Amino acid sequence: MTLHRIVDRAQWLTERRSLLAEEKAHMRAGDALAEKRRALPWVRIEREYLFDTVRGRETLADLFAGKGQLAVYHFMLGADWEQGCKSCSFWADNFDGVDVHLVARDTRFLCTSNAPLDRLQAYRARMGWRFDWVSAVDGAFSRDFGVTFPDMQAGSAGGYNYTDAVPNDEMPGISIFIRLEDGGVAHAYSTYGRGVEAINGAYRLLDLTPKGRDEGGRGMSWLRRRDEY
Repeated sequence: MTLHRIVDRAQWLTERRSLLAEEKAHMRAGDALAEKRRALPWVRIEREYLFDTVRGRETLADLFAGKGQLAVYHFMLGADWEQGCKSCSFWADNFDGVDVHLVARDTRFLCTSNAPLDRLQAYRARMGWRFDWVSAVDGAFSRDFGVTFPDMQAGSAGGYNYTDAVPNDEMPGISIFIRLEDGGVAHAYSTYGRGVEAINGAYRLLDLTPKGRDEGGRGMSWLRRRDEY
């Protein structure tokens, strides 16, 4: 870091303004991409999915809780896991509490996992989170939306992130659903891999710093659950 270029304030402002022009172009491109994302067609959900919740057993439609949109984070905590994925836990530290603001924009947010509800609730209490977390009863929801791969086998929609690859039996993702005028539910969008970084504010902040994420070739080996540092 000490070998980095040092300039006077005038030179720094010149280069910063040049970078600002690129940043604004990047933001405008992102706005255009978001428009295309919203313009994607929807797929009506024909299958009935059931979830164990603190309110009892609910369908996918029930999870909307009267809102028009439902945002689901697929949290990696498998049926036989004792604790949640440390990376998903890092994400949860970043999005915990956001649901109250999303509700104000007609959007319900929650997490789903394949572990039993009591294990999800115990882990949530350990981590001090507040978001709603429901258990996908038989794993069909997780399989159909491309985050669970029993026996490391691709599902009917293929492998992870719209490829043929299956990197692990449990993977993270975000899925968006919308209520239809006739009361039905449609799938509007899903994103996986680095697409889930959109809801990780810590990474966004680190991207603004000189060291960046500072992961190099070691990936996320630095990461610990919040109570393990």
